[in-house]
Amino acid sequence: MPGMSTAEAVVERLIQHGIDTVYGLPGVHNDPLFDAFYGARNRLRVLHTRHEQSAAYMALGAALATGRPQAFAVVPGPGFLNAAAALLTAYGVGAPVLGLLGQIPQRDIDRGHGHLHELRDQLGIARHFTGFAARIEAPHEAPGLVSAALAATTTGRPGPAVLECAMDVWPRRAAIRFDDLPAPAAPPPIDAAAADRAASLLAGAARPLIVVGGGALAAAAEVRALAERLEAPVLSYRRGRGVLPTTHRLAVSLPVGHRLWRDADVVLAIGTRLHAPQAQWGVDAGLKIIRIDIDGAAAGRLHRPAVALTGDAAACAAALLARLPEAPRPSRAAELEAHAAWFATRLARLEPQMAFLRAMRAALPAEGIFVDEVTQLGFASRLAFPVPGPRKFLSPGYQDNLGWGYGAALGAQAACPDVPVLAIAGDGGFMYQASELATARQHGLPVVVVVFDNGLYGNVRLIQREQYGDRRIASDLHNPDFVRFAESFGVAACRAETPAALERAAGDALAARQPALIHVPCGEMPSPWDMLMLPRVRG
Repeated sequence: MPGMSTAEAVVERLIQHGIDTVYGLPGVHNDPLFDAFYGARNRLRVLHTRHEQSAAYMALGAALATGRPQAFAVVPGPGFLNAAAALLTAYGVGAPVLGLLGQIPQRDIDRGHGHLHELRDQLGIARHFTGFAARIEAPHEAPGLVSAALAATTTGRPGPAVLECAMDVWPRRAAIRFDDLPAPAAPPPIDAAAADRAASLLAGAARPLIVVGGGALAAAAEVRALAERLEAPVLSYRRGRGVLPTTHRLAVSLPVGHRLWRDADVVLAIGTRLHAPQAQWGVDAGLKIIRIDIDGAAAGRLHRPAVALTGDAAACAAALLARLPEAPRPSRAAELEAHAAWFATRLARLEPQMAFLRAMRAALPAEGIFVDEVTQLGFASRLAFPVPGPRKFLSPGYQDNLGWGYGAALGAQAACPDVPVLAIAGDGGFMYQASELATARQHGLPVVVVVFDNGLYGNVRLIQREQYGDRRIASDLHNPDFVRFAESFGVAACRAETPAALERAAGDALAARQPALIHVPCGEMPSPWDMLMLPRVRG
C-alpha cells in the first residue's frame, strides 16, 4: 500500500522528537496505533498497564523525574476520563505530558449515535485542563500536530496536551512529508528595567526571603548563588524541594518560612504560585514581592507584586545575580539556627512519622527518587524529608490527589532505569493502583513501595475526630494481607513493624533492584496540620 498511515506518521514523529516510551492500554479504537507501535518496536517501547489512570500517571511520573515530554495512549470516553486525573495533575504541576486519545468514527463524532466509548465534546472537556487539544483528521496533518502538541507541553509554562484521532483515520494512508523539527520557542526577553528594579530592592533588603516552586527546578545553580549572595533563606515546599539542597544552611521548610515571612521586607518568588503565603499568611505595605514566572499572567493573580519578571527562571535569576553587588552581607546563621531548633521541637511531636522518614532516607541513596503520597507520612515528608537536589522529590502539587503515587513512581523508574525509586503510600491510596504490581513485575520496574497500613483513610478519620465530634463515617478500611497480595504477583514483599526494620528492608529491597513492597502496620498518627495550615501573620 502506498504512503504511510496516520498512526505510523504519529509514531514516526514521536520518535523524531525523542519520545522512546509510550505508556498505554490498548483497545479497538487505537488498534492501528498500537500496530504502528509494534512496527517501531526497535525504536520505541510500549509499557502497558492494568488501568488507564496508571498509564497517564506513569507518563506524569516520567515527566516529573526528567523534565522532558512523555506520552501515553488510551481509548476515548471511559479511557480518557480514567486518565483525566493525571492530566489534571500534570496541568497543576506543570508537567509536559502528551495524551494520545482514540475516537469513534470521524463522521459520527459528537452526533450522539451511541458508539462504543462515545463521549460528547471530548476535546472540549480536555481543554479545561490542558494547554493544547486538537484532532488529527487526515494523515498529512499528523506530523505537524504532533510537533505542535509537544511544543505546547514545553513552551511557556509546561503542561499537558492531547491529540485525538478517529478509529477510521488511524489506518488511513497517504504520502507524508516530514518537515524539519521546529526550533524550540525562545523564552521571552528579560525586561532589563524590571531586572534593575528587582536587583535594587534585593540589594537594599535587610531581611530578604526566597521562595521557590516547581518552576525553579532547572534554576538550582542560580538560586543557590542568589541565596548565598543575599544571605537569603530559601523556602521550598512540595514541588520546589531540592532546588536548594535541604541540608544547605539557608534552606528552610514551610513552618520556618512562615516565621520568616512575618518580618521579611523583600520576597523573591521564583517559579511558584505563592498562593499560601499571599492568601493565608498575608501581605502588607511593608513587604515588597518580586515575582519570576514564565507565565506572565501568574504574577498579579492574588497580589500585585512590586516587580514582575516574565521569563525562564534560570535566566531571570542570573540577570538579577549580575546586577547585585558582591559585597558580603551580615550572616543570618544565628537566626536560622534558632529557627531550626524551634522547628526540631515541633517535629519531635510527629512520631512515628519522623522515625520512619529517617529510616527511608538512610536506605535511599542520594541519587534516589522519593515519591510522595497523600498520607500522613507524605504530609510529614513535605516538611522534613531531606532532599539533596532537584527532581528527587516527586509530589502531586495542589491537586494532592489520593492514589497518584505508585503509578507515578513506576513512570519515574521507567524513565530513569538506573536510579533507585522509593514510593510511599497509605493503605487507602495504594489500593487505587495496587493492580499495577503486575505492571512492575511484567516490565521489570524495580520500584520499592512502602505501604503504611492503619486500616483507615487516616486524614478523614483525623478530621472527623477533631472537627466533627468523632462522628466516624466512611473512614474504616478492610485490607488484604499486603505481603501475600504482592507475592501473588511475583513481587518480593515483607513486613516491617519498626523504623529499624523498615530501614533494613528498604535497603535490601533497593539493592536487589527488583519490584518490592514493604508493609508497615501502624496506628493513627499525630496530626501535622498545625505545621501545614499556618495562620495569617501580616496584613
